[in-house]
Amino acid sequence: MTDLDLTGFQTPGRGRGILDVFRWHYLLRLLVRKGISTRYRNSVLGWTWSYVKPAAQFLVYYLVMGIILQIHRNVENFPVYLFAGVVVVNLFNEAFGNATNSIVDNRALVKKIYLPRELFPISAIIVAFVHFLPQVAILLVVCILIGWVPSFAALGAFLLALAITMLVALGVGLFFGAINVRFRDAASFVEIIRMLSTWSAPVLYTWTMVAAALPGWALELYFLNPLAPAVELFHLAFWEPTISGSAELPPDFIRYVLQSIVVALTLVVIGQVVFRRFERRFAQDL
Repeated sequence: MTDLDLTGFQTPGRGRGILDVFRWHYLLRLLVRKGISTRYRNSVLGWTWSYVKPAAQFLVYYLVMGIILQIHRNVENFPVYLFAGVVVVNLFNEAFGNATNSIVDNRALVKKIYLPRELFPISAIIVAFVHFLPQVAILLVVCILIGWVPSFAALGAFLLALAITMLVALGVGLFFGAINVRFRDAASFVEIIRMLSTWSAPVLYTWTMVAAALPGWALELYFLNPLAPAVELFHLAFWEPTISGSAELPPDFIRYVLQSIVVALTLVVIGQVVFRRFERRFAQDL
């Protein structure tokens, strides 16, 4: 009996992980379209919430940090500084939260048919990016009105900050998205991380305040968090061009940025490994 050629087949229910997303890009588009269209379904304000929520968050932070604690006296154009940081953290929090719940929210598809499960957290992160764009548009308009001038340096800082934030959200989203299927209390742990993210990066305060309060080794640990360099890059892109003079950068800032890229990529690898380990039982656990 002639041996059958099975080279064109693959093990059912198993794929190449994130690489399969590029091959199934048409399904990715469908999931993204679904996520965007259902986000504010049956909502009176609809997409207006993409502006209202960050605006309310900004006003509360500005009232407490800027007016009550008087940080605005030491930071030129503090509203721009504050909103630039809030925008980055909001992107991470929404992308991270969406990715964590993506498998559970799509349990009907996961249980019925096979498709690369990575499609769900990645599409959820893209949906978060789409809803991040109105916030950037507001920030950009405000910056232009007070003298912001586009430059290649600003564009590069913006794109690098965006890449770091999205990669970190993807890595931890894959990790907790897989864990959340079997252990639903993982979602509560994710909420704690999202709550702390605003305070773990120079959003409501400056990095110089951290350097003044902590020893050198603690500052190194502080910038080991990839969100901290990402926020500073956003400040370089939008806030720094609107102030007189140049913003003071942390020592070894380039090293911190490169370090954050390595950490972000490492998180993606770890997240993918854990995701593929747990995805074998997604249908049963759901």
